[in-house]
Amino acid sequence: MKSLFQRFSVPYQYPVHFTTGVFLPDNTVLLDTLLAAGRGPHRVLCVVDEGVLHGDTQVLAQIEAYFHHHRDSLNLVRSPLVFSGGEAGKNGSQAYKMVQAAIHQHGICRQSFVIAIGGGAVLDLVGFAAGTAHRGVRLVRMPTTVLSQDDSGVGVKNSVNAFEKKNFLGTFTPPFAVINDFAFLTSLEHRDWIGGIAEAIKVALLKDPAFFDFIEANADALVTHDEAAMKHLVYRSAELHLRHIGQGGDPFETLSSRPLDFGHWSAHKLEQLTNFELRHGEAVAIGIALDATYSHLDGLLPAPEWERILALLSRLGFALAVPDTVQSIGPSEDPNALLHGLTEFREHLGGELTITLLRGIGEPIEVHRMDEDLVAVAARMLQHSTLPARVPAQVSAPLTDQLSAV
Repeated sequence: MKSLFQRFSVPYQYPVHFTTGVFLPDNTVLLDTLLAAGRGPHRVLCVVDEGVLHGDTQVLAQIEAYFHHHRDSLNLVRSPLVFSGGEAGKNGSQAYKMVQAAIHQHGICRQSFVIAIGGGAVLDLVGFAAGTAHRGVRLVRMPTTVLSQDDSGVGVKNSVNAFEKKNFLGTFTPPFAVINDFAFLTSLEHRDWIGGIAEAIKVALLKDPAFFDFIEANADALVTHDEAAMKHLVYRSAELHLRHIGQGGDPFETLSSRPLDFGHWSAHKLEQLTNFELRHGEAVAIGIALDATYSHLDGLLPAPEWERILALLSRLGFALAVPDTVQSIGPSEDPNALLHGLTEFREHLGGELTITLLRGIGEPIEVHRMDEDLVAVAARMLQHSTLPARVPAQVSAPLTDQLSAV
């Protein structure tokens, strides 16, 4: 037998810029970012989340004016495409195929740019279209929500939903650049302002107890839309996510461990079971509460730290209970049960089920099985907790007492 083995590495580097007013004519962050690829003029296709227009009706005009102002270097090939945001936009193939058709029609090549401006769902579908056209054209992401600026928009994944599964089709395609414009956040409705904080809490629980302390100390300021507090939260959360992707040893998720998806096995399933009426950040908050409660019941997470986690989520206004519209918690064999999320989580990566739990704030631990009965107990505890900001004393009672209490 003869064998040949190929081995090579490809370095990846992309900037994540933080600015305000990216489409103001005298703001050169975007211009400088594109010109870093070489002298223009560069062909550019812009795709905009419709939700952005609800917050600022002048965005499309500002985009066209910006490119006209810099027309010697940038060529906007057509007026921006506009797509509906939200997870429903990732269902089916119509949306991403329209982006691919525009890439084809307007001659967007591997030396051109696609700019995606929107929330995480729009960034996902545009990134999937750009990552598969010509085997990958340059993508610049402009996240416009807290969740996409502090987490999903700075990463390397793109996807659409298929076969009734979230993110079933996708690519690992790092962006050419990410530009976080804080001005987009100031027009968010409260639900989306708060929703993205769940991902910041998640990464703080995994990576940085001091960051958790910061969110805890500034919870009231964040709820009242304090801009300084939110700017720090977005920056630090993005920094921690980038550090894990670049230094965690598995940027393209070839292994069976996904620590940055703490709380997500149930969150993804909750989105599906509620027909995506529950937004991703809201689902992640429930998933964090559920896995923190499970960690406590399993003897891993001490009561004081568990109480802090639930109290912080509640102070920020998150609902911690599984929605009433979810009819069944288990068993995991039932596709319509919450616990089926464990099955889908394992199937997504293959191999051994690997779930991240907590031994403390900043102390993650990986486990390879979860007791389904204990998950159900944790879910019922959250369902019956009327004051989650002040966890009832009974929840620290022995498990046998909890079974009878709920």
